[in-house]
Amino acid sequence: MNTKTIRLLMPQWQGGNNPNYSFGAELLAWLAPDNDQPLIHVPVKPYDGTPLQNEDGMNGRTQLIQQLEAAEHLIQAHQPDRIIMFGGDCLVEQAPFAYLNEKYDGELGLIWIDAHSDLVRYTGYDNGHTLPLGNLLGEGDQEFANHVKVPLKPENVFIAGLAVATEEENKLIAEAFEAQGISVDEYDTEMIERLGIRTAGTAELAQSTEAIRTWIQERGIKHLAIHIDLDVLDPQAFRSLLFAKPYEPYLVSPAGTMQFPQLLHLLKELSEETNVVGLGITEHTPWDAINLKNLLAEIPILNT
Repeated sequence: MNTKTIRLLMPQWQGGNNPNYSFGAELLAWLAPDNDQPLIHVPVKPYDGTPLQNEDGMNGRTQLIQQLEAAEHLIQAHQPDRIIMFGGDCLVEQAPFAYLNEKYDGELGLIWIDAHSDLVRYTGYDNGHTLPLGNLLGEGDQEFANHVKVPLKPENVFIAGLAVATEEENKLIAEAFEAQGISVDEYDTEMIERLGIRTAGTAELAQSTEAIRTWIQERGIKHLAIHIDLDVLDPQAFRSLLFAKPYEPYLVSPAGTMQFPQLLHLLKELSEETNVVGLGITEHTPWDAINLKNLLAEIPILNT
C-alpha cells in the first residue's frame, strides 16, 4: 500500500506575536531535503506593521482561527497518511496532529520535544503558542480546542526536554512576570500531574531513552507524531532561536539545553521503535539571516 506524505509550510507568526517566525519557517522548508513529497503552502496573513489586537485574551485570535481552518481544509482535501509541518509558531501543530489522531482512531502517540509544555495560558503574555498541546488534549483555549474532534489521550503524550529553571532563572522570570503583569492560572507542572502526562528532561534522556521506549511499549504506540520546538536546543550551541537574540536576553521562560547529536539520536531511535506519521518543526529564528535580510532591504542600489 502506498503511503501518502505531504509537507505543509505554515509561516504563521501571530501565535508568538513575532514576525520573524515567518522567515524562519520559509528558510526551514528550503533547508529540508528535497524529494517528491508535495510542499503545500498554508495561507498566512503577512505582517504589515499593524499590531495584533488582543481578542478575548489572545493576540490575533481571528487571524489564528482563520489560518487554523485553512490548514484543516488543505489537510482534509489531501487526506494524507503522514504530515510534515514547517512552522512558524508552535500553534501550527494543532491542525496536523488533530487530523492524525482522528485518522488513527484516537490512538496517536505524540512526543512533544520542547523546553516548554505548551499546555497553559499566561495571562498578560497573551500569545497562542503557549497552548497548542493543551488544545490538542481538549483543554487550553476553548475556541481552539473545539476544533479538535478527537482529543489526544494524555497517557499517549510524552514531553521530552522540558526545561527546569535554576533558582536564579526563577527569580529573573518572576521579576519579568511581575514587571509585565503576567500571571498563570494553572502551572504546567500541575496540569502534567493532573493529567498523568509522562515527561523526561534533557539530562535524563542524555543518560538513557529507556523511559520513552517503555512508554511506547506500554501504551502500544503504533503511530507516532513528533513535535520539535527548536527552543529545546541549547542557545549556546544553536543560535537561530528566540533565546539567542543578540544583545537581548529572553526572560519569560527557561532556555533549552539539548544538543544536536542528542536530538538526532532521539529522532532516529523513535523512527526505529514505531511508525512516525507526523513531524512538526517550529520556532526557527535565524537571527543572522534575519539581520542580513533587513540590511539588504535598506541598501539603495538593491531597491532601485
